[in-house]
Amino acid sequence: MAFFRRRKAKFSDVDMEHLPRHVAIIMDGNGRWAKRRGLPRKAGHAAGAETFRTIATFAKELGLSYLTVYAFSTENWRRPADEVASIMALLEKYLHEAIQTMAKDKVKMAFFGDLSPLPPHLQALCRETEEISKGYEGCQVNICLNYGGRDELVRAAKAFALDCVEGRADPGHLTQEALGNYLFSKGVPDPDLIIRPSGELRVSNFLLWQSAYAEYYFTDVLWPDFTKEDFLRAVSAYQGRSRRYGGV
Repeated sequence: MAFFRRRKAKFSDVDMEHLPRHVAIIMDGNGRWAKRRGLPRKAGHAAGAETFRTIATFAKELGLSYLTVYAFSTENWRRPADEVASIMALLEKYLHEAIQTMAKDKVKMAFFGDLSPLPPHLQALCRETEEISKGYEGCQVNICLNYGGRDELVRAAKAFALDCVEGRADPGHLTQEALGNYLFSKGVPDPDLIIRPSGELRVSNFLLWQSAYAEYYFTDVLWPDFTKEDFLRAVSAYQGRSRRYGGV
């Protein structure tokens, strides 16, 4: 996995006929962005939310089929209560705005993760946005919320085991495709490209099963500073690689 610094990027660097079908992003660096500016961490999350809005719209304009973002992990509950509350408040604000503009934007939304620990009104908003956008075509934005890759795999294993006990599944006929139907991402193709801003070089429990053959792109740009140009730069780097899936 390589580490890439900024260089000038533009549309001409990208082959628009061969875009990745599915791009995933670990939205990292909000806290450091705020600290460098002497601001509270919640200011960084607010700036990061605006970046998400910009990049999600840009992904739709480019013609991507899927964009998946890591918004809140199963481990993020360990953060200070006021920071968690500010993240949830931003989510609520965004969902209200999304519901108001969905008829115009027609962006399909889905949530990966266990939503049950969220406040009931937030759970209802998540389900409402999913329901409203079910009939839309085009870019689907998947928001990983209270999501963890290991937690997802444990849940899948438990669900499969229960189906076996109750006679709906046979352990002797388990395949990779069958197990995939027990994941939060059921029906969504695996990501082709995973982008990690902020300079960190780890996967952080994100899409562990789905990322088996994803291309990774790392950049030291903090998420609130991540631009459309940075996105194009990542796509251009992806297009310059040879994807062999274990072959030659």
